[in-house]
Amino acid sequence: MLDFIYYPVSWILWVWHKVFAAIPFLGPDSGVTWALSVVFLVFTLRAILYKPFVKQVRTTRQMQELQPQIKALQKKYSNDRQRQALEMQKLQKEHGFNPLMGCLPVLLQVPVFIGLFHVLRSFNRTGTGMGQLGLDPVTNAQIGNYAFSPEDVQSFLSARLFGAPISAWITQPMASLEAFAPFGGIPTRWEIAAVAIPLMVIAGIATHFNSRASVARQSEQAAANPQAAIMNKLALYVFPLGVLVGGPFLPIAILIYWVSNNIWTYGQQHLVFRKIDQEEAEKKAAVVARRNENAPKPGARPDRTKKKGAAPTTPDDSATPGSSATPDSASDEKEVSLEKPPASDEPAKPSGGSGSTTPKNQGGSKNSKRKRR
Repeated sequence: MLDFIYYPVSWILWVWHKVFAAIPFLGPDSGVTWALSVVFLVFTLRAILYKPFVKQVRTTRQMQELQPQIKALQKKYSNDRQRQALEMQKLQKEHGFNPLMGCLPVLLQVPVFIGLFHVLRSFNRTGTGMGQLGLDPVTNAQIGNYAFSPEDVQSFLSARLFGAPISAWITQPMASLEAFAPFGGIPTRWEIAAVAIPLMVIAGIATHFNSRASVARQSEQAAANPQAAIMNKLALYVFPLGVLVGGPFLPIAILIYWVSNNIWTYGQQHLVFRKIDQEEAEKKAAVVARRNENAPKPGARPDRTKKKGAAPTTPDDSATPGSSATPDSASDEKEVSLEKPPASDEPAKPSGGSGSTTPKNQGGSKNSKRKRR
C-alpha cells in the first residue's frame, strides 16, 4: 500500500550499502557497513529537505514578528470568527507568510521514518506481529526485500554491531530471534541491550539539546504564550523521555537513524541560524547607511525650501497683495513719510463760528502744527 515510500527508501539504503561494501576493510556483511548505510540514508534525505528546513526557520521567525498583529486581530474580531479568519489570511498574504511551511520538514520526515522502519523489519519476517509474515528462517532468507536481493537479506541478517544484529531490538520475541541462527547464531538480550541502551541515551540527550537550541531562539513574546510554553516543555523533557521509554521496542538500526538525524539537525540549525542572523545584520546595516546618506552633514544648514516646497519669487510677485515689498518701494515710502505737508494760504476758520481770528488763536494753531510735525 505504501510501496511508493518503501521502494525509494530501500533504493537509497541499497546504494549506500554498495558504496561502503566496496571498501576493502569493511565488506558487505559488516555491521559497520550497514550502520553507515543507515546514517547516510538519513543524511541524503535531510540534504533533500534542506531548503524546506530553511523555509521553516524563516516562517517560525516571521510568525514571531507577526505575533503582536495577530493578537490585535484576535482581540478586534473576537466575536466574529469568519472576519477574523479573513483578516488573518489577508495579513499572511501581505507578508508572504505560509503557516504550512513551518511544519513541512517534520511532516516529510514522518513517511521516511515509517518507510525505514518497515524496510528494516522486512529483513526478518519470521514474527507473527503486525507486518510480519510468520516465515521460517530458511524461507525468510530466500526472499528479497524491496530493492534488496536474497543475498542482501542474508548479508543483513549476518551483520553484527558489537555482537548484536542491527535489526534486533531488546523486547524482540525469541521466535523472531531464531531467524539469526543460521547467520552467526542467536544473540542474547544482554548483547542487544549493550548496544541499544547507549544509543537510546545518546538519542534522548541529542533530542533535548536540539529542542533547547530551538527554544533559545524564540522571542520573549512567543515564549510567554501559554501554548508555546507547553510545547517547549514537551520538546525539552517529554520527547527525550519518550525515546528512552520507546527505545526497547525499536530496532538498533532505527536508534542509529534517530541519533544520526539529531546530529544532522544540531549542525544544520546552527548553520542556518548563523546565516539568517548575518542576513538580518546586513539588512540593518544597509538601512542605517541609507539613513546616514540622507541626513545633513555635520555643520551644514538644512535646506528648508525642500521641506516647505516654496517656489522662488519673481519680480511680478512683488506687486501682488500680501507680497513682500522691494527695497526701492520701502525707500519711497520712507521719503514720503518724512516730507512736510504744504502750508495752507487760507486762514483757519474759528471753531466758534466768528469771522475773525485773534493772534492768540493763530499762534496756537502754529504750535499745534509744530507738534504734529
